[in-house]
Amino acid sequence: MSFLETILNIVFPAKCLWCRKNGVDLCLKCLSEAPGAERESADWIFPVYDYRHPAIKKSLWFFKYKGKTGLARIFSDILYEKMLEELSELTVMENFKNSLLVPIPLSPKRYKERGFNQAELICRELVKINALRREADFTLGNNILIKPEETKHQAHIKDKQARLINMSGTFMVKNEVLIKNKNIILIDDIITTGATLTEAKKILKQKGAKNVIAFTVAH
Repeated sequence: MSFLETILNIVFPAKCLWCRKNGVDLCLKCLSEAPGAERESADWIFPVYDYRHPAIKKSLWFFKYKGKTGLARIFSDILYEKMLEELSELTVMENFKNSLLVPIPLSPKRYKERGFNQAELICRELVKINALRREADFTLGNNILIKPEETKHQAHIKDKQARLINMSGTFMVKNEVLIKNKNIILIDDIITTGATLTEAKKILKQKGAKNVIAFTVAH
């Protein structure tokens, strides 16, 4: 936490965005009451929560668009447990070891507007958690997957096929050597149709990645 964030928390104490309880941006009670993701997704994508739940939807909106970056740690705590659960099976069955944690990137234009990449913040928190717990086998692979140009916002495209077309050719791999024969864990905040993650996986595999899976906060 930065010095400015510390001062702001003293002047404006955190309150749960949903129930307004003091002390945290999203409390454990509200998280525990949020339903798990139920909508169908590809078998390599692992979302945690149902995005349609009001508390989850509101908190993710504040995280992305209102600068509530402290939510990155809260979401990362939950994601870490989900990752341990899934990776324990993948490690045994598919030798999914020594993986790279890769955030879905923003375009330079979108990054400048927002000031941060929410997926990258989550990745950095996951690395911090793992440095303390040492229960997972991954390192941060930041600035590997890049998005050179801005595309039409996926939320404004309702048709799944149109979303896939919109994302086609969106991503580039900056340093192919770093992903050669590596297991990749993609991280994003939300999956809707899966077009973004599918395109990211496609380019990573084309450039030599061994296996690619993904975790998201919500679907």
